Formats: sequence, C-alpha cells, structure tokens
Amino acid sequence: MGLRAKFNLAVFTAFAIGLAVAAVLLQTVFVANAREQVLENARLMMTAADAVRHYTTQQVAPLLPAERDGKFVAASVPAFAAQTTFHEVQRKFPAYTYREPTLNPTNPIDRAGDWEADFINSFRNNPGTRELVGERDTPTGPSLSLAHPIAVDSPACLGCHSTPARAPAAMLATYGSANGFGWQLHEVVAAQLVSVPMALPLAAARTAFLTFLAIIAGMFVLVMVILNVLLHYMVIKPVRRVTHIANAVSLGESDVEEYERRGRDEIAVLSAAFNRMRRSLDSAMRMLER
Repeated sequence: MGLRAKFNLAVFTAFAIGLAVAAVLLQTVFVANAREQVLENARLMMTAADAVRHYTTQQVAPLLPAERDGKFVAASVPAFAAQTTFHEVQRKFPAYTYREPTLNPTNPIDRAGDWEADFINSFRNNPGTRELVGERDTPTGPSLSLAHPIAVDSPACLGCHSTPARAPAAMLATYGSANGFGWQLHEVVAAQLVSVPMALPLAAARTAFLTFLAIIAGMFVLVMVILNVLLHYMVIKPVRRVTHIANAVSLGESDVEEYERRGRDEIAVLSAAFNRMRRSLDSAMRMLER
C-alpha cells in the first residue's frame, strides 16, 4: 500500500468516525430544537386560550345571565368560550386541538379520554405540578401535548357543580343532573390540553440534519482533493525522484543528476543529506580506483 493510499485511508477513517459521532449529536440537537419549537407553539396557543377564558370571566360573564328564556347560556362559561373560539382555528389547522377534558363533566362531550385522564390524575396526585408535556402517536403522526391543571379556585363554581339542587334549572334541563356535580373547592377537576402535530417540524429537522451532513461531506471531499494535491507535489513526487536517483546510484550509474530541493522542510533536508551521501560515495569510489 502506497503512501497516498495509507494517508487517504487514515484521513477517511478519522472522518468517518467523526462524522458518525457528529451525526448522533446533531440529530439529537435538531430533534430537540424541533420539539422545543413545537412546545413554544403549544404554549402560545395555551396563552391565547387563557386570554379567552380571562376575557369571558371578566367581561362577558357579568353581562350575560346564566339562563335566558329557560335555556342555559353557555357563552358565559370560560371553558365553552375558549374551546368554541379554538374551533375556528381548527378549521384551518385540523391537526391542532384544544380541549378542557374533565373527569366528571357537565357536558358529556368534555369527558376525558384515557390519555387525557392520565394528565388530570397526575395533576391530582402531584398538587404542585403546573405543567406537563407528553407525546403520543396519532393517525396523522406524532403529536405533542401540553397540559395545565384546572382547579376549582372560586366558590362561585360550586354554585353549578356542587349539588344538582344548587345548579341553575336551565343547566339541569340542558345537561341533566347525572354528571358534573360533587366538585370540591381547590380540587383539580380538569385540564387544559393543547395538542400540536410534530410531523412537519420533525421533517424539517431531518431535512436540515441531512443538508448539514451533506455540507460536511462536501467540505471533506474538497479538503481531501486539496490535501492529495499538496501531498503529491510536496511529498510523493520529491520522494519518487529521490528514490529514482537512489536506485540509479545503487546500480552504478554515476551520471545521474542530483536532486536539490530548496527550503527547510523535511524533504529538502532529506535531499541535501542524500546528495552529501552520494558525493561521499563518489569520493570513496574514486579513492579505491587509484
């Protein structure tokens, strides 16, 4: 195996190992950045939902009666306002969801599914937890869910959810008296859940990751070409020349020209040493011939 092949093999091996390590680290970084981007989008949606809830509580509820013409006015309920508002967003972005699932809801449509109940129970079992993040597979791809607890922080909520006897008649007429009661003050009864798809951010992260690797590989090829050119003209070609002269001298050819390399690098020092050795050898041969 020649010097060039050994050099290229050593550099290629070092590059392959470095690229493999970099690929693992970069993939982790790109996926983490994509996940953080999705999480920021989820927090932004959660903030918007909180704003709708706050506006409904502070501005809408005082102006609307709990019932009108014998019918319950759901628009004064913060949870209803937030979820209804988000339905407009969901028309354009169906993979994005916002729900306020409840373990014991007044409206059956708000009943928590199994994975939603896991969030609520985790909040109930860990009272100090204010945020949970989870990932799950959906028919449209992986989805990230951000959850905040909803607790009964106001005694006013118990007017509708403590016992059927205290609840507005219009609410009982609309939803019945079987569900949504028995809530306790400061009890976590529901959760705000925002789900954001991860397929597009992960695909973008993968594209960026592969592009970055391709750029690194291209840079490596360019560097290898430059190094091979330098290796050829600065090392291999002079060594071949010195080798040719050495072979000729070893075969008794005395008319072979000397190779002189200017400079102070190793090849120049080698050529100078070889020329001195050749002159010394010529002198010794002439002395023997006398």
